Amino acid sequence: MENWFIGRNRTARMTYGFDDVSLVPGEVTVDPQDVDISTRIGNVSLSIPLLGAAMDGVIDVKMAVELGKMGGLGVLNLEGIFTKYEDPYSIIDEIIAQPKEKVTSFIQKVYQVPVKEELVFARIQEIKSSGVLACCSCTPSKAATLGKLALKAGADVIVIQSTVTTLRFVSSTQQEFDLERFCQESNVPVIVGNCATYKAALELMKAGASGILVGIGPGAACTTRAVLGIGVPQITATIDVACARDDFYSVTGRYVAVITDGGMRVGGDIAKAFASGADAVMLGSPLASAKEAPGKGHHWGMATPDPSLPRGTLVKVGIKGSLKEILFGPSHLTDGTMNLFGALKGAMGSLGAKNIQEMHQVEIAISPSIWTEGKLLQKSQGVGMGR
Repeated sequence: MENWFIGRNRTARMTYGFDDVSLVPGEVTVDPQDVDISTRIGNVSLSIPLLGAAMDGVIDVKMAVELGKMGGLGVLNLEGIFTKYEDPYSIIDEIIAQPKEKVTSFIQKVYQVPVKEELVFARIQEIKSSGVLACCSCTPSKAATLGKLALKAGADVIVIQSTVTTLRFVSSTQQEFDLERFCQESNVPVIVGNCATYKAALELMKAGASGILVGIGPGAACTTRAVLGIGVPQITATIDVACARDDFYSVTGRYVAVITDGGMRVGGDIAKAFASGADAVMLGSPLASAKEAPGKGHHWGMATPDPSLPRGTLVKVGIKGSLKEILFGPSHLTDGTMNLFGALKGAMGSLGAKNIQEMHQVEIAISPSIWTEGKLLQKSQGVGMGR
């Protein structure tokens, strides 16, 4: 890979995000009705390759159930307001009513309430009693306690997630979480993230992760890239982690799912994630715009409540339609923000990919003009790709 000279004895490589590339059709097309978008994470099968982000404005029990019935997986935040408050919806109402200059401090305050173990158990049981898989998320520092509690409550998938997660953690004050032991003792798939590089992902795979979340700071409500200056654009990050997956599989025969997390606004971005090697995607903002979402057209980044260095903000996405319309249509918008998985099937059909594995092989072009070429009227009128 070519590096660029950026100063004396320092080089840097070019990296690419969703707006930097396009997908190149080949010699064969496929009827979208014949396209298979199902995927697997460990021993869990999903008819649509979608995880709902573990944000309190995106996934509650009801949203997790709805998403599960549609073939995806809603991830409940075990350190959020749904496990801290008996009546979380009144807290959400207060959050979205705060003025811009006070909302972050208010979120920090309401999240200081400790997690109630009985609510963790109750929320998981509520999801499972509706006949869908229960998936829940906690940070590495809480995984030894909350993760085990979730397993006891019957969770079907565990997500261990932080801004940056690595197998090796050096600290003079905190004990390192034993991910390998946790994975060995869990009888369900363990998804770990987030990361954005080949080596970090490979070490997490060797420790026993069934899935890897890819993405540092790309989300609409996340400010990590501004606050900390870290991150890798999602096309490059996904390709690098997918390469680790393929190398790990070739040696061990165990396939680890790559899950692109964040930065996807429209159906085309989702298609590009799969072309880069993703086996599934995790969405936040697009799902927050469903009328069933708990945030009522709002959501906030997972690191927003951090008491000393918040790395997220409250954003308003509006309500565009039902969850079914956002995922499967019909769409009444022309900007690509609805019927996301109908769009994925359409893209795969146009590219000649019958399934996700074939989608991994499509040609990708560096296309800096993909959003602007010929779109002057749309841009000047604020419609379609010009919104």
